Amino acid sequence: MARIIELTSPNGWPASEDRKAIGIQSFAIPGTSLKIACAKDVAPIIVAFCKEFHELVEPIDQGQLDDWGYAFRMTRGSDKVLSNHSSGTAVDLNALKHPLGKSNTFNKEQCNIITLLITKYGLAWGGHYKKRKDEMHFEIALTKDLVIQKIKQLGL
Repeated sequence: MARIIELTSPNGWPASEDRKAIGIQSFAIPGTSLKIACAKDVAPIIVAFCKEFHELVEPIDQGQLDDWGYAFRMTRGSDKVLSNHSSGTAVDLNALKHPLGKSNTFNKEQCNIITLLITKYGLAWGGHYKKRKDEMHFEIALTKDLVIQKIKQLGL
């Protein structure tokens, strides 16, 4: 009998190389020409966050394509830990302006707005990481039940 191994990303969401198995779809970000691939269950939060990031922090659809969501892969620098991108619950925005490992790529006002937005949407920000900063990176920091509550609370 074949053994089925269930994969989860570090934030506890189902992860898979099979996009359909975990409900990965592409969603348009209002006010931009951008579409982000993410899990359908978290899409209302990801889309609303990206829209507000674009409006309040900095534009995300100008220049090179450096914004993305779902990607089945390990966390950069690890061969054992899946990335939260593997569950479609993380997004990188303006990666070229905010490269992995760099600090202070946003000004103080932008950081304050980001902190308000991640609190509003129940996200974690790589800019708050203790070891290696990842200021482009935002991820769901809620369980499925809490995501459902947050979507209802925000009217998304």
